[in-house]
Amino acid sequence: MALTVLATVGAARAQSPPLPIGTARMEPDGTIVLDLVARQGGTVGHGRLTYPPSHPDHAMILRHLGGLRPGEVKPVPPFP
Repeated sequence: MALTVLATVGAARAQSPPLPIGTARMEPDGTIVLDLVARQGGTVGHGRLTYPPSHPDHAMILRHLGGLRPGEVKPVPPFP
């Protein structure tokens, strides 16, 4: 019975959506600001990436986020 319970818990975790890696917000001028966090063991790293509308990756980031409007803040899913 314990193995069945563990298998069920493991399957539920495997189907859970991945945890966000930070937050994204859009400035009034359309600039996307990503505040990202990386954790490994006891180490934590923070980074801020900024994508103005003229940046070549702006559209890709916007698609990855599922869209974003000025003033909106949303979680950033992990990148593939």
